This record gives sequence, C-alpha cells and structure tokens, in this order.
Amino acid sequence: MFKSILVPVAPDHPERLEEQLAIARALAGEDARIAVLSVVETVPLYVAAEVPTVVFERAEDETRAALEKALDGTGLALEVVHGHAPTVILDKMREMAADLVIIRSHKPGLSDWVMGSTAGRVVRHAPCSVHVIR
Repeated sequence: MFKSILVPVAPDHPERLEEQLAIARALAGEDARIAVLSVVETVPLYVAAEVPTVVFERAEDETRAALEKALDGTGLALEVVHGHAPTVILDKMREMAADLVIIRSHKPGLSDWVMGSTAGRVVRHAPCSVHVIR
C-alpha cells in the first residue's frame, strides 16, 4: 500500500475528482497522506498584458470554489497554484516524496501528439508509480 499519494486534478474538471479519490483511498495504506493539487496554467506575458488581472483572479476563485465543493466532506486539503502543469506536478511529487500519483488522461488529440499531454509528461518523468485513469 502507498503512503504518500498525489492527486492532480484539472481545474476545468472538478467532477472527475471523486473517481480519483476513490482509487487513492483504495490504494492508500494506513496513515497515508493524500494531497490534492490543481494547476492553473500560466498565461504568456504578451497575453496577460492585454487582459485585466480581475479575469485571472476570477478564474482562480471559480476553480478553487468548484474543487473545494468537490472535496467537501473528504477532509482533504486542496492546493491551487499557477504554472506549467507537468512541471508543477513533478515538483510537488518530489517535494512531498510521493510514492504514487493518480492522474487523469484523455484520448490524445493532434496537439498531444505534437506537444504531449500533461499525463504523458508526468508518466515519462515521474520518480514514482503513476496510475493513469482514462
């Protein structure tokens, strides 16, 4: 059983968190730590300069509210951060010494074949086990 589990969740899909948490609980050992992380992608500076700050703040607030609602009653804390999702997830894995990551993936599209998906990058670079849900 795993002792330190990271559950990254896409900011735009809080409804999918329940399945990830069910898997995390099933694979968690006694006294396991489960951390929930959501990464809001950083917008390029040339875009951010043209968009009022309130737009980004509102988006983060809405993301946090939807995910906190999905976590209500679980006793788990949520961390919402800005950055490049794969990099932030991999950094968090190392920081918390995670021994399992439970991440969702989608059917790859053209851009995923060219640039790669978040889940794909996490799988390729993770220092621990990764459980991918499709």
